[in-house]
Amino acid sequence: MRTSHKGFAEGLLFTLNIFIVVLLLAGDSLVVPQWLQPIGRLHPLILHFPIVILMLAMMLEFFRFRPTFANEKLYQLFTTDLLVLGTLLSSLTVIMGLFLSREPGYEGGTLQWHKWFGVSVAFVGYGIYLWRNTSGYTATIAKTGAIVTIFCLTLAGHFGADLTHGEDFILAPILKKENRAVPIEQALVYQDVIAPIFETKCVSCHNADKMKGGLMLTTANAILKGGKTGKLFIAGQPGISLLLQRIHLPEDEKKHMPPVGKPQLTDQDKLLLYLWIKNNPDFKKKVIELPATDSLRMLAATRLKPAESTEEIYDFSAADDKDIKKLNNNYRVIYALANASPALAVNIYNKSTYSVKVLDELDPIKKQIVILDLNKMPVKDADLKTIGHFENLRQLNLNFSDVTGSGLKALSSLKHLKSLSLAGAKLNSDALGQIMAIKSLTELAIWDTGLKPNDIQRLQAANKKIRLLSGFKDDGKALKLTSPLLKNTSQIFQQSFQLQMSNPIKGTDIRYTTDGSVPDSIKSASYKPGIVFTQNTFLRARAFKSGWLGSDTVQFNFYKNTYTPDSISFLAPADGKYQADGAKTIIDKELGGTNFGNMKWLGSQKDMAILMLFKKPVELHSLTLNTMRNIGSQIFLPAEIEVWGGADEHHFKLLTTLKTAIPQKKDPVAAITLECKLKTAANVSCIKLIIKPLKKVPDWHPAKGKPGWVFADELFLN
Repeated sequence: MRTSHKGFAEGLLFTLNIFIVVLLLAGDSLVVPQWLQPIGRLHPLILHFPIVILMLAMMLEFFRFRPTFANEKLYQLFTTDLLVLGTLLSSLTVIMGLFLSREPGYEGGTLQWHKWFGVSVAFVGYGIYLWRNTSGYTATIAKTGAIVTIFCLTLAGHFGADLTHGEDFILAPILKKENRAVPIEQALVYQDVIAPIFETKCVSCHNADKMKGGLMLTTANAILKGGKTGKLFIAGQPGISLLLQRIHLPEDEKKHMPPVGKPQLTDQDKLLLYLWIKNNPDFKKKVIELPATDSLRMLAATRLKPAESTEEIYDFSAADDKDIKKLNNNYRVIYALANASPALAVNIYNKSTYSVKVLDELDPIKKQIVILDLNKMPVKDADLKTIGHFENLRQLNLNFSDVTGSGLKALSSLKHLKSLSLAGAKLNSDALGQIMAIKSLTELAIWDTGLKPNDIQRLQAANKKIRLLSGFKDDGKALKLTSPLLKNTSQIFQQSFQLQMSNPIKGTDIRYTTDGSVPDSIKSASYKPGIVFTQNTFLRARAFKSGWLGSDTVQFNFYKNTYTPDSISFLAPADGKYQADGAKTIIDKELGGTNFGNMKWLGSQKDMAILMLFKKPVELHSLTLNTMRNIGSQIFLPAEIEVWGGADEHHFKLLTTLKTAIPQKKDPVAAITLECKLKTAANVSCIKLIIKPLKKVPDWHPAKGKPGWVFADELFLN
């Protein structure tokens, strides 16, 4: 019985290999009838069987001549049967693949490589089977044949995966390229925003080797050409564009793109494609050439790399907002250097009200002050002792003050002081030695101080690392402007807000952007009173003035909050150490910065659940939660956020779920807003918000395996 089965298998194997030769000789003239096409489409379904069986057979064949196995009858019989079965299935798979390759959409170099390596697997396997029982078959030939078969099998699989899943699918983890995100100033709309969507979601089926529907999405010309069903889009008319029609079909529809089982487009992907088509697709336009308020530009900015930040990382916590608000008055302005930064700058500008008491009052925030501007203030040498207590001070402006230089040694305790400006201050003979005692300085402005050229040369020789500003010349060595100040009392608004900014130095031009880019003095919008925003806005601003260096960039975030619940309570409370003012903490319109211990944050290592009730139903489109990330303190973004809504607390329906990305070791400390968009607006009288922390901290973290902390401080309902 076994002999008859073996004879049948050998005859079938011979027939199949002859049939493969016939199909190969037929080449392009081969036309597969419609009734045979389903056979070809079984190719990707059954190919896993010959891969596994033939791989195992070749491993056994490799060791066949070892003394241990040479006379082992069971080993020899099992290897033979396995080789027959693997080769037989390989030949069938090759025939199916040749049928499938004749269907439209399969062409190009990758297909040819896949075809010939697949055919090689079938032929080499059959050749080994025919040769292995002859006298000339040796251990060296057996090992060589096994290695060649596995090599062909591996490459056939690699090119097959490229055809099915896109280029370099198997080797992608090894050959993975660095994220090509570019700064928004350099980004092109198509190349850096739209093309990545096609590459990750569409190109696996629409490339030069696999043009499903005759469509290729790898070049601008191919995209404009379209496919067999016509143009991909009608410029300026997204509503009648084929691309948008296909991606918005229900997933169970046959023509829905991408097909079920492939990575699907996100809502943001679809919106970007819609806006791109609506704006009359341009393959060479830069993102910054779009208007600042253009929806495509604003959305693209979220996917692009912000301009390289030169902001310093500080190792101290933020000051209490109440202290900052209390110390701001009509002769002193205090502001954060950047959004979520604990560093503060202080500008004292009313000469008639100045006394050392003005400095003493800063004691509650002295640790956070990194810039102190006392330009044209009657500062005395004795006042420098008070300034010497501002331990984190980086920049000090004493231009045109009453400092004589006798007390400058008091500043030598400031280990971080890099920039000191004494322009216009009449320094005495003691000043030179006092300045030399400040070892941390890298920049010193001493023009119009009365120091002689010889003194300045001595100072430079003794401190070669210091950049001396000894006079105004048209060489760009001017003083840096103070950053713009925000005059709005709150950064949370209900319907709209009118932007109010100022600068203590008269005649400055404040420029701003809302797309994440760094403002410049030419292209960026110029601030004028009366500018109104009606949506969440992340604004960056700088001050400019002729003869001065542009100021540092400051960032202000404004959040829209249309609805405020009439009552709010915990269903599952925050941790006792981080309950702040209870559940109402997240609707008190007071942002907590990045200091999680300032009693403005709700924190927990367990799920937090919050119930919100409205006297009248509200039409809810989105819920945005302000959260914190501080990897070093075991604080991670919520692993998941669930939003439930209904007419009352007994009839909830899940409105949306948001999951965040896996945390990375280098994620920076930041306050981050997470927007939960509802697919369709819902009229609700009751909302249940569930905030879920990371269940297990990653293995690279010192607290690996433990639950992470999750923190939230403000909620915006729109």
